[in-house]
Amino acid sequence: MTNKDLGRPLSRAVTLFYFSAFLLLFLRDFQWQGLALAFAVPMLNVLTTALLPRLFPSDKLLLSLTNFLCALGVLVLYDTNPIYAYSQATYYFVGLIAMVVCIYIVRLIRSFRMLVWPMMAISAALLLLPLLIGEETYGANNWFYVGGISVQPSEIVKLVLVIVIARFMADRRMLPWLAFSVGCLGILMLQKDLGTALLYYGTTLLVYYASSGNLFITGIGVAGGAGAAFLGYRMFAHVKRRVAIWQNPWSDYDNAGYQLIQGLMAIASGGLFGVGLGIGSPRTIPVYHTDFIFAVICEQFGLIFGLCVLLMYVALIWRGATTAMAARTSFHGLLAMGCTVLLGLQTFVIIGGVLKLIPLTGVTMPFVSYGGTSLVSSLCLVGLLQGVASLNEDDLREDTRLANYEG
Repeated sequence: MTNKDLGRPLSRAVTLFYFSAFLLLFLRDFQWQGLALAFAVPMLNVLTTALLPRLFPSDKLLLSLTNFLCALGVLVLYDTNPIYAYSQATYYFVGLIAMVVCIYIVRLIRSFRMLVWPMMAISAALLLLPLLIGEETYGANNWFYVGGISVQPSEIVKLVLVIVIARFMADRRMLPWLAFSVGCLGILMLQKDLGTALLYYGTTLLVYYASSGNLFITGIGVAGGAGAAFLGYRMFAHVKRRVAIWQNPWSDYDNAGYQLIQGLMAIASGGLFGVGLGIGSPRTIPVYHTDFIFAVICEQFGLIFGLCVLLMYVALIWRGATTAMAARTSFHGLLAMGCTVLLGLQTFVIIGGVLKLIPLTGVTMPFVSYGGTSLVSSLCLVGLLQGVASLNEDDLREDTRLANYEG
Protein backbone atom coordinates (compact mmCIF):
# COMPACT_ATOMS: atom_id res chain seq x y z
CA MET A 1 0.00 0.00 0.00
CA THR A 2 1.44 3.39 -1.01
CA ASN A 3 1.81 6.51 1.08
CA LYS A 4 -1.24 8.04 -0.61
CA ASP A 5 -3.30 4.90 0.03
CA LEU A 6 -2.36 4.98 3.73
CA GLY A 7 -2.77 8.72 4.16
CA ARG A 8 -6.30 9.01 2.82
CA PRO A 9 -8.07 6.46 5.11
CA LEU A 10 -6.03 7.60 8.12
CA SER A 11 -7.08 11.20 7.48
CA ARG A 12 -10.74 10.17 7.34
CA ALA A 13 -10.40 8.14 10.53
CA VAL A 14 -8.73 11.07 12.33
CA THR A 15 -11.53 13.42 11.22
CA LEU A 16 -14.30 11.07 12.38
CA PHE A 17 -12.58 10.25 15.67
CA TYR A 18 -12.11 13.85 16.77
CA PHE A 19 -15.50 15.01 15.58
CA SER A 20 -17.12 12.27 17.68
CA ALA A 21 -14.90 12.93 20.71
CA PHE A 22 -15.50 16.68 20.82
CA LEU A 23 -19.22 16.14 20.18
CA LEU A 24 -19.31 13.76 23.15
CA LEU A 25 -17.76 16.40 25.39
CA PHE A 26 -20.24 18.96 24.07
CA LEU A 27 -23.16 16.69 25.00
CA ARG A 28 -21.67 16.34 28.47
CA ASP A 29 -21.43 20.07 29.23
CA PHE A 30 -23.46 21.76 26.47
CA GLN A 31 -20.75 24.40 26.09
CA TRP A 32 -20.70 26.00 22.64
CA GLN A 33 -16.90 25.95 22.61
CA GLY A 34 -16.95 22.15 22.55
CA LEU A 35 -19.28 22.19 19.54
CA ALA A 36 -17.03 24.73 17.81
CA LEU A 37 -13.96 22.55 18.37
CA ALA A 38 -15.89 19.52 17.09
CA PHE A 39 -15.96 21.23 13.69
CA ALA A 40 -12.79 23.35 13.81
CA VAL A 41 -10.21 20.72 14.81
CA PRO A 42 -11.28 18.06 12.24
CA MET A 43 -11.52 20.83 9.63
CA LEU A 44 -7.85 21.69 10.16
CA ASN A 45 -7.00 18.07 9.42
CA VAL A 46 -9.16 18.05 6.28
CA LEU A 47 -7.74 21.32 4.98
CA THR A 48 -4.10 20.30 5.41
CA THR A 49 -4.42 16.77 4.01
CA ALA A 50 -6.66 17.84 1.11
CA LEU A 51 -5.36 21.30 0.25
CA LEU A 52 -1.58 21.06 0.70
CA PRO A 53 -1.10 18.24 -1.86
CA ARG A 54 -2.77 20.55 -4.42
CA LEU A 55 -0.18 23.27 -3.75
CA PHE A 56 2.91 21.05 -3.89
CA PRO A 57 3.81 17.35 -3.53
CA SER A 58 3.21 16.34 0.09
CA ASP A 59 3.57 13.29 2.30
CA LYS A 60 -0.09 12.67 3.19
CA LEU A 61 0.74 10.00 5.74
CA LEU A 62 3.09 12.37 7.57
CA LEU A 63 0.40 15.07 7.51
CA SER A 64 -2.23 12.70 8.91
CA LEU A 65 0.05 11.50 11.71
CA THR A 66 0.93 15.06 12.66
CA ASN A 67 -2.69 16.19 12.69
CA PHE A 68 -3.70 13.20 14.80
CA LEU A 69 -1.16 14.06 17.50
CA CYS A 70 -1.93 17.81 17.47
CA ALA A 71 -5.68 17.21 17.71
CA LEU A 72 -5.13 14.69 20.53
CA GLY A 73 -3.45 17.41 22.56
CA VAL A 74 -6.35 19.82 22.03
CA LEU A 75 -8.88 17.10 22.94
CA VAL A 76 -7.20 16.06 26.20
CA LEU A 77 -6.62 19.68 27.20
CA TYR A 78 -10.27 20.59 26.52
CA ASP A 79 -11.42 17.76 28.75
CA THR A 80 -9.13 18.82 31.60
CA ASN A 81 -8.92 22.61 31.20
CA PRO A 82 -10.85 24.29 28.34
CA ILE A 83 -8.82 27.50 28.62
CA TYR A 84 -5.66 25.59 27.76
CA ALA A 85 -7.46 23.93 24.85
CA TYR A 86 -8.56 27.23 23.28
CA SER A 87 -5.00 28.52 23.41
CA GLN A 88 -3.61 25.24 22.06
CA ALA A 89 -6.13 25.21 19.18
CA THR A 90 -5.08 28.74 18.25
CA TYR A 91 -1.41 27.78 18.22
CA TYR A 92 -2.30 24.65 16.24
CA PHE A 93 -3.72 26.90 13.52
CA VAL A 94 -0.71 29.25 13.70
CA GLY A 95 1.63 26.28 13.61
CA LEU A 96 0.02 24.90 10.45
CA ILE A 97 0.59 28.25 8.75
CA ALA A 98 4.20 28.21 9.94
CA MET A 99 4.53 24.66 8.62
CA VAL A 100 3.42 25.77 5.15
CA VAL A 101 5.90 28.67 5.29
CA CYS A 102 8.71 26.24 6.15
CA ILE A 103 7.75 24.00 3.22
CA TYR A 104 7.98 26.95 0.85
CA ILE A 105 11.29 28.07 2.38
CA VAL A 106 12.88 24.66 1.76
CA ARG A 107 11.52 24.62 -1.80
CA LEU A 108 12.66 28.16 -2.62
CA ILE A 109 15.98 28.35 -0.73
CA ARG A 110 17.90 25.28 -1.75
CA SER A 111 21.26 25.76 0.00
CA PHE A 112 20.93 28.23 2.96
CA ARG A 113 24.64 29.03 2.56
CA MET A 114 24.13 32.79 2.74
CA LEU A 115 21.57 32.58 5.56
CA VAL A 116 23.17 30.31 8.13
CA TRP A 117 25.56 32.96 9.50
CA PRO A 118 22.91 35.60 10.36
CA MET A 119 20.64 32.81 11.62
CA MET A 120 23.38 31.69 14.00
CA ALA A 121 23.92 35.23 15.33
CA ILE A 122 20.20 35.84 15.88
CA SER A 123 19.80 32.46 17.57
CA ALA A 124 22.62 33.16 20.02
CA ALA A 125 20.97 36.49 20.94
CA LEU A 126 17.60 34.79 21.44
CA LEU A 127 19.07 32.13 23.71
CA LEU A 128 20.70 34.80 25.87
CA LEU A 129 17.45 36.72 26.45
CA PRO A 130 16.08 34.46 29.24
CA LEU A 131 19.30 35.03 31.20
CA LEU A 132 18.70 38.78 30.97
CA ILE A 133 14.93 39.16 31.28
CA GLY A 134 13.62 35.65 32.00
CA GLU A 135 12.17 34.02 35.09
CA GLU A 136 13.23 30.76 36.71
CA THR A 137 10.66 27.94 36.52
CA TYR A 138 11.19 24.44 37.99
CA GLY A 139 14.89 25.17 38.40
CA ALA A 140 15.52 26.38 34.82
CA ASN A 141 15.67 29.94 33.50
CA ASN A 142 14.59 29.34 29.89
CA TRP A 143 11.51 31.54 29.41
CA PHE A 144 10.73 35.22 28.98
CA TYR A 145 7.45 37.08 28.45
CA VAL A 146 6.38 39.40 25.66
CA GLY A 147 3.03 41.12 26.17
CA GLY A 148 1.94 38.46 28.64
CA ILE A 149 2.84 35.63 26.23
CA SER A 150 5.58 33.24 27.34
CA VAL A 151 8.32 32.48 24.82
CA GLN A 152 10.90 29.71 25.02
CA PRO A 153 13.74 30.69 22.64
CA SER A 154 15.32 27.24 22.69
CA GLU A 155 12.26 25.88 20.85
CA ILE A 156 12.86 28.39 18.05
CA VAL A 157 16.62 27.93 17.97
CA LYS A 158 16.35 24.16 17.52
CA LEU A 159 15.02 24.83 14.01
CA VAL A 160 18.17 26.80 13.27
CA LEU A 161 20.28 24.05 14.84
CA VAL A 162 19.13 21.38 12.38
CA ILE A 163 19.66 23.75 9.42
CA VAL A 164 23.13 24.80 10.60
CA ILE A 165 24.46 21.31 11.31
CA ALA A 166 22.97 19.97 8.07
CA ARG A 167 24.52 22.75 5.99
CA PHE A 168 28.03 22.62 7.44
CA MET A 169 28.14 18.83 7.78
CA ALA A 170 27.11 18.53 4.13
CA ASP A 171 29.99 20.91 3.25
CA ARG A 172 32.40 18.95 5.49
CA ARG A 173 33.13 22.06 7.55
CA MET A 174 33.38 21.00 11.17
CA LEU A 175 34.42 24.19 12.97
CA PRO A 176 31.25 26.32 12.30
CA TRP A 177 28.69 23.72 13.36
CA LEU A 178 30.82 22.58 16.30
CA ALA A 179 31.26 26.16 17.57
CA PHE A 180 27.55 26.90 17.20
CA SER A 181 26.52 23.68 18.95
CA VAL A 182 28.95 24.16 21.83
CA GLY A 183 27.85 27.80 22.21
CA CYS A 184 24.18 26.79 22.39
CA LEU A 185 24.95 24.06 24.92
CA GLY A 186 26.94 26.51 27.05
CA ILE A 187 24.04 28.97 27.18
CA LEU A 188 21.56 26.18 27.97
CA MET A 189 23.78 25.06 30.83
CA LEU A 190 23.77 28.61 32.19
CA GLN A 191 19.96 28.51 31.95
CA LYS A 192 20.04 25.14 33.79
CA ASP A 193 17.86 23.76 30.98
CA LEU A 194 19.50 20.35 30.85
CA GLY A 195 16.57 18.64 29.11
CA THR A 196 16.85 20.87 26.05
CA ALA A 197 20.65 20.61 26.20
CA LEU A 198 20.28 16.83 25.98
CA LEU A 199 18.11 17.19 22.85
CA TYR A 200 20.58 19.57 21.20
CA TYR A 201 23.56 17.38 22.03
CA GLY A 202 21.92 14.10 21.05
CA THR A 203 20.63 15.50 17.76
CA THR A 204 24.00 16.95 16.80
CA LEU A 205 25.84 13.75 17.66
CA LEU A 206 23.43 11.44 15.80
CA VAL A 207 23.35 13.63 12.69
CA TYR A 208 27.15 13.76 12.75
CA TYR A 209 27.25 9.95 12.77
CA ALA A 210 24.73 9.85 9.91
CA SER A 211 26.89 12.25 7.89
CA SER A 212 30.29 10.72 8.59
CA GLY A 213 29.81 7.17 9.81
CA ASN A 214 32.76 7.80 12.15
CA LEU A 215 32.08 5.46 15.06
CA PHE A 216 35.22 6.45 16.97
CA ILE A 217 34.45 10.17 17.12
CA THR A 218 30.80 9.40 17.87
CA GLY A 219 31.91 7.20 20.77
CA ILE A 220 34.05 10.05 22.11
CA GLY A 221 30.96 12.29 21.84
CA VAL A 222 28.88 9.79 23.82
CA ALA A 223 31.56 9.67 26.53
CA GLY A 224 31.73 13.47 26.57
CA GLY A 225 27.96 13.67 26.92
CA ALA A 226 28.05 11.25 29.85
CA GLY A 227 30.73 13.39 31.49
CA ALA A 228 28.66 16.54 30.97
CA ALA A 229 25.61 14.82 32.47
CA PHE A 230 27.62 13.87 35.55
CA LEU A 231 28.91 17.44 35.80
CA GLY A 232 25.36 18.77 35.59
CA TYR A 233 24.31 16.35 38.31
CA ARG A 234 27.08 17.61 40.57
CA MET A 235 26.44 21.29 39.86
CA PHE A 236 22.66 21.65 39.98
CA ALA A 237 20.53 20.79 43.00
CA HIS A 238 17.32 20.35 40.99
CA VAL A 239 19.03 17.68 38.85
CA LYS A 240 20.06 15.79 41.98
CA ARG A 241 16.46 15.91 43.21
CA ARG A 242 15.15 14.55 39.91
CA VAL A 243 17.60 11.67 39.91
CA ALA A 244 16.79 10.85 43.54
CA ILE A 245 13.05 10.88 42.82
CA TRP A 246 13.58 8.72 39.73
CA GLN A 247 15.38 6.16 41.89
CA ASN A 248 12.76 6.18 44.65
CA PRO A 249 9.77 8.54 44.28
CA TRP A 250 8.14 7.11 47.43
CA SER A 251 10.94 8.54 49.56
CA ASP A 252 9.37 12.00 49.17
CA TYR A 253 5.79 11.20 48.22
CA ASP A 254 4.24 14.41 49.58
CA ASN A 255 6.66 16.74 47.77
CA ALA A 256 9.10 16.06 44.93
CA GLY A 257 7.91 12.51 44.20
CA TYR A 258 4.21 13.37 44.18
CA GLN A 259 3.71 14.10 40.48
CA LEU A 260 5.69 11.06 39.27
CA ILE A 261 3.73 8.75 41.56
CA GLN A 262 0.41 10.30 40.53
CA GLY A 263 1.38 9.90 36.88
CA LEU A 264 2.18 6.22 37.34
CA MET A 265 -1.04 5.68 39.30
CA ALA A 266 -3.04 7.37 36.53
CA ILE A 267 -1.52 5.04 33.92
CA ALA A 268 -2.25 2.02 36.11
CA SER A 269 -5.84 3.10 36.83
CA GLY A 270 -6.56 3.39 33.12
CA GLY A 271 -5.85 -0.30 32.55
CA LEU A 272 -5.96 -1.63 29.00
CA PHE A 273 -8.99 0.31 27.80
CA GLY A 274 -9.07 3.43 29.97
CA VAL A 275 -11.64 4.90 32.31
CA GLY A 276 -13.24 6.88 29.48
CA LEU A 277 -13.05 10.36 27.98
CA GLY A 278 -14.09 12.95 30.52
CA ILE A 279 -13.64 10.54 33.44
CA GLY A 280 -10.71 10.04 35.80
CA SER A 281 -8.68 12.43 37.93
CA PRO A 282 -6.04 14.02 35.70
CA ARG A 283 -5.87 17.17 37.80
CA THR A 284 -4.26 15.24 40.64
CA ILE A 285 -1.07 15.40 38.55
CA PRO A 286 0.46 18.87 39.10
CA VAL A 287 1.72 19.30 35.49
CA TYR A 288 -0.86 17.13 33.71
CA HIS A 289 -1.03 19.54 30.76
CA THR A 290 2.71 19.53 29.91
CA ASP A 291 5.16 16.93 31.23
CA PHE A 292 2.58 14.27 32.15
CA ILE A 293 0.00 14.57 29.40
CA PHE A 294 0.87 11.04 28.24
CA ALA A 295 -0.22 9.74 31.66
CA VAL A 296 -3.57 11.52 31.20
CA ILE A 297 -3.98 9.92 27.77
CA CYS A 298 -3.31 6.45 29.19
CA GLU A 299 -5.71 7.00 32.08
CA GLN A 300 -8.61 8.07 29.88
CA PHE A 301 -8.02 5.93 26.79
CA GLY A 302 -6.04 3.00 28.18
CA LEU A 303 -2.66 1.39 27.63
CA ILE A 304 -3.64 -0.01 24.23
CA PHE A 305 -4.44 3.48 22.96
CA GLY A 306 -1.25 4.78 24.57
CA LEU A 307 0.69 2.13 22.65
CA CYS A 308 -1.07 3.24 19.46
CA VAL A 309 0.07 6.82 20.15
CA LEU A 310 3.65 5.57 20.49
CA LEU A 311 3.25 3.72 17.19
CA MET A 312 2.11 7.00 15.62
CA TYR A 313 5.42 8.54 16.67
CA VAL A 314 7.30 5.50 15.34
CA ALA A 315 5.50 5.84 11.99
CA LEU A 316 6.32 9.56 11.90
CA ILE A 317 10.00 8.81 12.54
CA TRP A 318 9.92 6.11 9.87
CA ARG A 319 8.50 8.56 7.33
CA GLY A 320 11.16 11.09 8.27
CA ALA A 321 13.97 8.57 7.89
CA THR A 322 12.55 7.44 4.54
CA THR A 323 12.46 11.06 3.37
CA ALA A 324 16.06 11.59 4.46
CA MET A 325 17.32 8.51 2.63
CA ALA A 326 15.47 9.48 -0.56
CA ALA A 327 16.96 12.99 -0.70
CA ARG A 328 19.15 13.76 -3.72
CA THR A 329 21.52 16.14 -1.91
CA SER A 330 23.45 15.54 1.29
CA PHE A 331 22.17 18.82 2.75
CA HIS A 332 18.51 17.93 2.32
CA GLY A 333 19.12 14.39 3.55
CA LEU A 334 20.84 15.65 6.71
CA LEU A 335 18.15 18.31 7.20
CA ALA A 336 15.41 15.69 7.12
CA MET A 337 17.46 13.41 9.37
CA GLY A 338 18.03 16.23 11.88
CA CYS A 339 14.30 16.99 12.11
CA THR A 340 13.49 13.29 12.50
CA VAL A 341 16.13 12.66 15.17
CA LEU A 342 15.09 15.74 17.15
CA LEU A 343 11.40 14.74 17.21
CA GLY A 344 12.21 11.11 17.99
CA LEU A 345 14.68 11.91 20.76
CA GLN A 346 12.30 14.40 22.37
CA THR A 347 9.49 11.83 22.31
CA PHE A 348 11.68 9.19 23.95
CA VAL A 349 12.99 11.55 26.62
CA ILE A 350 9.58 12.78 27.81
CA ILE A 351 7.69 9.49 27.61
CA GLY A 352 10.64 7.64 29.13
CA GLY A 353 10.53 10.09 32.03
CA VAL A 354 6.77 9.65 32.54
CA LEU A 355 7.16 5.85 32.53
CA LYS A 356 10.12 6.10 34.96
CA LEU A 357 12.56 4.60 32.47
CA ILE A 358 14.85 7.64 32.80
CA PRO A 359 14.87 10.72 35.07
CA LEU A 360 12.26 13.30 34.11
CA THR A 361 13.83 16.16 32.14
CA GLY A 362 10.92 18.56 31.68
CA VAL A 363 10.78 18.68 27.87
CA THR A 364 7.40 18.66 26.15
CA MET A 365 5.71 15.78 24.34
CA PRO A 366 5.87 16.87 20.66
CA PHE A 367 2.56 18.11 19.20
CA VAL A 368 0.56 17.03 22.27
CA SER A 369 1.77 18.89 25.37
CA TYR A 370 0.40 22.35 26.14
CA GLY A 371 2.70 25.11 24.96
CA GLY A 372 2.47 27.44 21.99
CA THR A 373 6.18 27.79 21.24
CA SER A 374 6.70 24.03 21.44
CA LEU A 375 3.72 23.22 19.20
CA VAL A 376 4.64 25.77 16.53
CA SER A 377 8.31 24.69 16.48
CA SER A 378 7.32 21.01 16.19
CA LEU A 379 5.06 21.82 13.25
CA CYS A 380 7.90 23.81 11.69
CA LEU A 381 10.11 20.72 11.93
CA VAL A 382 7.41 18.80 10.07
CA GLY A 383 7.34 21.65 7.54
CA LEU A 384 11.07 21.25 6.91
CA LEU A 385 10.52 17.51 6.51
CA GLN A 386 7.62 18.09 4.12
CA GLY A 387 9.74 20.52 2.14
CA VAL A 388 12.42 17.87 1.60
CA ALA A 389 9.74 15.26 0.77
CA SER A 390 8.22 17.56 -1.84
CA LEU A 391 11.63 18.10 -3.45
CA ASN A 392 12.12 14.33 -3.52
CA GLU A 393 8.77 13.96 -5.28
CA ASP A 394 9.69 16.68 -7.77
CA ASP A 395 12.94 14.86 -8.60
CA LEU A 396 11.11 11.55 -8.98
CA ARG A 397 8.56 13.06 -11.36
CA GLU A 398 11.35 14.66 -13.39
CA ASP A 399 13.17 11.33 -13.64
CA THR A 400 9.96 9.65 -14.79
CA ARG A 401 9.34 12.36 -17.37
CA LEU A 402 12.87 12.03 -18.75
CA ALA A 403 12.62 8.25 -18.85
CA ASN A 404 9.33 8.45 -20.75
CA TYR A 405 10.80 11.03 -23.11
CA GLU A 406 13.88 8.92 -23.84
CA GLY A 407 11.72 5.83 -24.24
